[in-house]
Amino acid sequence: MSYDIITALAAFALVTSITPGPNNLMLMASGANFGFRRTLPHMLGVGIGFTVMIVLVGVGLAQIFDTYPQSQTALKIASIAYLLYLAWKIANAAPPSKAEGAGTPITFLQAALFQWVNPKAWSMALTSIGAYAPGKDLGSILWVAVIFGAINLPAVSSWTIFGQQMRKFLTSPARLQVFNYTMAVLLVATLYPVVWSD
Repeated sequence: MSYDIITALAAFALVTSITPGPNNLMLMASGANFGFRRTLPHMLGVGIGFTVMIVLVGVGLAQIFDTYPQSQTALKIASIAYLLYLAWKIANAAPPSKAEGAGTPITFLQAALFQWVNPKAWSMALTSIGAYAPGKDLGSILWVAVIFGAINLPAVSSWTIFGQQMRKFLTSPARLQVFNYTMAVLLVATLYPVVWSD
């Protein structure tokens, strides 16, 4: 893989990883509700889970959609159902003081598995493999995965840090409730491309 392609891929990985999407909105909400340390498994699940997803998509998993078109409908239904559940969970999160002892942030495994029903993750994986590893050779696929892995985790972690910093302003139950409802609505809004796509 040439220097120019690696540079373009790194820029693509940064832009797609740091812009708003289901992962980043959930991490910001988790940072605000649970803090950085308790959100660490969630962050690692996103970073590692997405890196594994890129490799599996690259080695041929995406062909399932071509062979079995109904699998796209199943994925769409699963995506909508799970994102609605997560939005409900965020909207009803406990205040930070209670969350420290009683809350349940998303686990590493839940975050890793979420990538498979995350519409943005699918779009990123399919686009990155199609654009930067079109020949589907293992070397190029691994380059794409490594570069995304190196950039994705710090990028998504910045949303957790931002959420954690917001805790200073979310000390009243009313402000926290408004924040959590806003994050839940924004998460539901990420379903727009899924619901209205052909």
